[in-house]
Amino acid sequence: MTADVAADDDLAAVAGLVDVLGEMLADRNEAVAGLTAEKERLAGQVSSLTGQVEELPARVARLERQVSRNSRNSGMPPSSDDIPGRTPPDPKPKRGRGGKKKQGKQPGAPGAHLAWSDDPDDTEQPFPRGECGCGRDLGDALDLGIARSHQIVDTPEVTATVTQYDEHAVQCRCGKAHVAEPPAGAGGAGTVTYGLSLQARVVFLLVMHHVPVERCAQVVEALTGARPSDGFVHSVTARAAAAVRGVNTLIRALIITARVISAGETPIRVGPGPKTRKKYLLVACTNLLTYFFPGGRPMEAFDHFVFPDMSGAVIVHDRYRNYDKIPGVLHQPCTQHLLRDLEDAAQAYPDAVWPGQAAEALRALIHASSVARDKGLPSVPAEDAAADLRLFRQAVIVGLSQASRVPGANSKQKPGRTLLECLKNREDDVLRFLTGTRIPPASNQAERDLRPARTQQKTSGRLRSEARTRDRYAIRGYPGTARKHAIPVMDAIRAALAGNPWMPPRPA
Repeated sequence: MTADVAADDDLAAVAGLVDVLGEMLADRNEAVAGLTAEKERLAGQVSSLTGQVEELPARVARLERQVSRNSRNSGMPPSSDDIPGRTPPDPKPKRGRGGKKKQGKQPGAPGAHLAWSDDPDDTEQPFPRGECGCGRDLGDALDLGIARSHQIVDTPEVTATVTQYDEHAVQCRCGKAHVAEPPAGAGGAGTVTYGLSLQARVVFLLVMHHVPVERCAQVVEALTGARPSDGFVHSVTARAAAAVRGVNTLIRALIITARVISAGETPIRVGPGPKTRKKYLLVACTNLLTYFFPGGRPMEAFDHFVFPDMSGAVIVHDRYRNYDKIPGVLHQPCTQHLLRDLEDAAQAYPDAVWPGQAAEALRALIHASSVARDKGLPSVPAEDAAADLRLFRQAVIVGLSQASRVPGANSKQKPGRTLLECLKNREDDVLRFLTGTRIPPASNQAERDLRPARTQQKTSGRLRSEARTRDRYAIRGYPGTARKHAIPVMDAIRAALAGNPWMPPRPA
């Protein structure tokens, strides 16, 4: 019995040990499972952090690219170059042996000065007054003639006057009565209206200089003594827009028949709503014509503008994709935009030679076009462009070999690669200005015509009424065209309000 008890005790001890070992194994398995889960969690964190680290260089590159934007490598205005934290543009490259250009008037540029008039409007003959040192009155002195002369150009003080027009009636001997016609700009009988000169000043301030309505009324009061109501000032734009409707129809027709135009678009804030709800102002222009169209950037707005009727014409533009969808036209991408993109490529590929070589060759080709135009040549002679054209093409080929495509047919390409493909695949468009000196290499004319709209946005901000905005730019194209023909803007506006607007001459 003793041996059996001992065996049972041993078995019980072994069983207890097995139980303990089982519990320890369970605890170990649980710990291993916890460690495995922790390992997987840490692995997930490491993977996430690795992904973030891998994204950081691209993010830093994007931020550096945004900070490096300026007027030399993007479409940003020069006024933004001095924003704190923004990289200022590098000095413009020098051409030839010329040193730094001096400030002020350049040699050959037309100047403006006060010229002596041989036929002054008025002449005064001042004599010395007072007493001589001897005590005699200078009024009795002997006149020795004119000792010196001065001319002063000034404007007379302008004060609004009220003129009443009493229109008489007469009766012919045949018995028929006739009444005198009221003056231009008059309202109904027995009413008081502001005259055409004051209305022209209001339109000039509102449309040409972007003065807000209330401030415009204050300026008119300060200059003339008459204080028109804000409602009157606001209503003048609709009246003036109706007065120039026929002129704009003619300007549009002349734009359509022009063989070469510049085109552009700029965002404007119009009507109620958030700042993100923008519209666009489109312009089509030449050095003698300006035509605006407030609309948008979708193709539908382009279809309602002048472009669909311009078959065979050359459009100088900023490479916005909608221009390529216009049927039957030829293209000249703006070389100033291309030079900005090449400057950006030089920063994106700091060790590459091709961006600088392509930019310098393109500038030389533009210069050759200017020289040929000044000589009256129809196009740039092949021998004058051959060397720079070869350098330009070599730079593009080298660039394509160094800036490889991102894999995938629909993958978004880097800006440098997109630019190179444009320069390669659209060389005929890019260098079209070499084939005709009438084709400007840049859309600078469109940029100049659109700049006042940007000034207005900075000065007055959002335009509240879409209808008044359309009126504003219907008016703006008329004096803009008149100014290009050396017609005084105030005279043109006043003539339109009088019902006899100035008309641009039709080409021979």
